[in-house]
Amino acid sequence: QVQLVESGGGLVQAGGSLRLSCTASGSILSTQFMAWYRQAPGNQRELVASITSSDTFHADFVKGRFTISEDNAKNTAFLQMDGLKAEDTAVYSCYALIQSVGVPLRAYWGQGTQVTVSS
Repeated sequence: QVQLVESGGGLVQAGGSLRLSCTASGSILSTQFMAWYRQAPGNQRELVASITSSDTFHADFVKGRFTISEDNAKNTAFLQMDGLKAEDTAVYSCYALIQSVGVPLRAYWGQGTQVTVSS
C-alpha cells in the first residue's frame, strides 16, 4: 500500500556532490521517522543519517559532509552529499516508519539507488 521511491543516485567524481531524495506515497496518515542506509559490496548495511520532527542524526563517517532534511508535508526525505569520497560508493536505501490507513505503524524500505564515486 505504501511505497518509497528514491532518486538522485549516479556516478560522480571524488570531491563532487549529489542529492538523494525519497518520497513516500499511499494512504499515509503520518511519517514518524525517516533514515538513509547504505551497503557496499562485501559490507553490512549501515545507518548514514536519520530524521524526526525534532532531531537529526549523522554517522561519524559522514558528519560534516552529508546533511539529511525533510519535507514532512510531502512525506519526503533528502540526503545532500558533499565532498564525496570513493569509500562512499554504495547502494543507498531509504527507510521510514509510517502510519497509514488500516496499518497503525510499520517500517518500509525503498528500492535503493546506486551511488558511485570515482577516485
